[in-house]
Amino acid sequence: MIRSSSLLRRAARAALALAVFGPAAAFTQQRDLTLDDLYDPEKKVDFEGNPPRGLVWIDDRHYLWPKTDPREHTTELLEVEAVTGRSEPLFDVAKVESTLAGLEGVTADEAKRIARQRSFTFNEKRTALLLTIKDDLYHYDLLTHRAVRLTRSPGAEEEASLSPDGSLAAFVREGNLYVVDVATQRERALTGDGSPNVLNAKLDWVYQEEIYGRGTFRAYWWSPDSSRIAFLQLDEKRVPRYTLVDDIPYRPEPETYPYPKAGDPNPAVRLGVVPSSGGPVRWIDTGSYAGGDPLICDVSWTPDSRQVVFQVQDREQTWLDLDFADAGGAAPLRTVIRETSRAWVDDPGSPRWLKDGTFLWSSERSGFKHIYHYRPDGSLIRQVTSGRWEARTVHGVDEAGGWIYFSGTERSPIGGDVYRIHLDASGLQRLSSAPGTHTAIFNPSLTYFIDTWSDAVTPAQVRLHRTDGTEARVIDPNPVKAVGDYRLSRPEFVQVKARDGFVMEALILKPPGFDPAKRYPVYQPTYAGPHSQSVRNAWGGTGSMYNQLLAEKGIVVWLCDNRTASGKGVESTWPAYLRLGETELQDIEDGLAWLKSQPWVDASRIGISGWSYGGFMVSYALTHSKSFAMGIAGGTVSDWRDYDSIYTERYMKTPEHNPEGYKRTAPRFAAKDLHGQLLLLHGAIDDNVHPQNTMQLAYELQKAGKPFRLMLYPKSRHGVSDPVLVKHLRETMLSFIEQTLLR
Repeated sequence: MIRSSSLLRRAARAALALAVFGPAAAFTQQRDLTLDDLYDPEKKVDFEGNPPRGLVWIDDRHYLWPKTDPREHTTELLEVEAVTGRSEPLFDVAKVESTLAGLEGVTADEAKRIARQRSFTFNEKRTALLLTIKDDLYHYDLLTHRAVRLTRSPGAEEEASLSPDGSLAAFVREGNLYVVDVATQRERALTGDGSPNVLNAKLDWVYQEEIYGRGTFRAYWWSPDSSRIAFLQLDEKRVPRYTLVDDIPYRPEPETYPYPKAGDPNPAVRLGVVPSSGGPVRWIDTGSYAGGDPLICDVSWTPDSRQVVFQVQDREQTWLDLDFADAGGAAPLRTVIRETSRAWVDDPGSPRWLKDGTFLWSSERSGFKHIYHYRPDGSLIRQVTSGRWEARTVHGVDEAGGWIYFSGTERSPIGGDVYRIHLDASGLQRLSSAPGTHTAIFNPSLTYFIDTWSDAVTPAQVRLHRTDGTEARVIDPNPVKAVGDYRLSRPEFVQVKARDGFVMEALILKPPGFDPAKRYPVYQPTYAGPHSQSVRNAWGGTGSMYNQLLAEKGIVVWLCDNRTASGKGVESTWPAYLRLGETELQDIEDGLAWLKSQPWVDASRIGISGWSYGGFMVSYALTHSKSFAMGIAGGTVSDWRDYDSIYTERYMKTPEHNPEGYKRTAPRFAAKDLHGQLLLLHGAIDDNVHPQNTMQLAYELQKAGKPFRLMLYPKSRHGVSDPVLVKHLRETMLSFIEQTLLR
């Protein structure tokens, strides 16, 4: 039964949505969007609001809120009592600042900057900080306000962390793993063979980009009892180097770094275990059964600290093993689970342990990501969740109550909800009520969760819920006044069928004052890559406002997720295996076939735009289709031989094993077939998708006598981030769209 308060909340949300995104007659007093509203650093309008972000539970009753003032560019760390909302500073910033300023060699400005920074490395109880000041580490006790300098050696201390018991700090210096004792400041090197080519406990570019997460360079893991550290060693001697050049200084500054392209040697990887007190490293043998060229894609520990738990894959990622290795070497390595599929296997994440030694495991073996319950010997107890939807994130297990809490897509593939289910696979319950996208963080005892919710017409709102789903407190309704000030169109969600019957999710944004008797041009933003949805029932912020701006100019904006980007299970991505671009384009054209059947669409004026994989998709579409009058390809991949080994080989295998697939899917080799007007955009020092891709495509287009436009962004990498340059980028795109679609 739905409570009356839920009905009232839904009615209020519907009224707000109608007022903001209602019929054209309601827009008489509202303004049109401009590029300055969206991208001018001095005039930019806020379409996001400032809901609490980065919340972390401190204990069952309190959470940490890095409260940011966007106008002052300051952050205050607050400890918030969850149920009442009462807050106080997590620590005395002024006291920390004055204490740091009293340290030898620390200036007042440095002390102020450090004390007021947004994020810190805490101990587990959040009673102490680990700080980096001028390449050295300091320990700050928040209870006694005593600061101790831990390191004094030359060289930067990177990827620093405190041990679970808080007694030690670990860090990487010049390729080696070290620990330092907090009490005595005694420093110990745990490895000694580090060098520019050999990285102990630190990830290289390709491992952090494609396996452990962009921006994550730490490659070591403390045992729960703090007695040992597991770490990766990456040897890059055989990895080819790539050079980028910053041409803006008078003397160009080259940047050379290891980057394995498809088919190149990967960094050689080893998994080691070392006592945190020092001693010999025990290397775990992974190469003998992984074809000699393994990928180690996840490392963790059993709760008793006796075993290292890790996942290893073959180079082309056609299988994945979950392995247990005895930390002391007393027992042989055990492969507990092997995952396979008819294409590739994605990293399922670490096991989640229960008190009886069993564990939960996520697997896509059915074609959809679901939760499985295993005994420690690898025997299956049961599949817990099932169906043609995904259980994407496990939040925790209330063993006393017998509940597993997770987020998934049972209600809708374009949203996300919070659920619970009994360990015996019974009693599935959806805990989130409003349709849209819910993101949850649970307190340690799983009695409350903080839910950040939005939908296509509502900016993010934050609420506290009990774990039966009932609302305990509205943390921030986040009213964004600016949304109601503009003449916005209401997004329409539709479903269209591909030629084989696959149902694709799509979104239409029609111009305000839409007239079905007119014929409108169409603009399709796309990404199209595996598991990368564009059509989502979630607030899109400034990106969605850019689409609104185009709609105001008389363009129908059309988003349609091809099957591989649909979020409908890994089975929907498998058709792209060994032939990236081909299935995607077929689905995109099937979506356009439905759109062209609408009497208000001008089929001669359809454009497509994308960046990164989306840039590849645009380049591929304009060289393999005649459906588009124009395309904007940003940061494009023009030949999968140019992209990194781990991402590319997951979907294409190595060039040696799929030479025709690489040749057939490369836009550069189809340049003579370009149809439609093309704008190429690229960051000139892009270290991810190298500008080489755009240069190779430009060269082939020139040889084929094909006109195109090109805009490079010096000092920009894979994304253009400088606010002034972002505005220039969007102006360049808008001008091209107007010239090609509004002719």
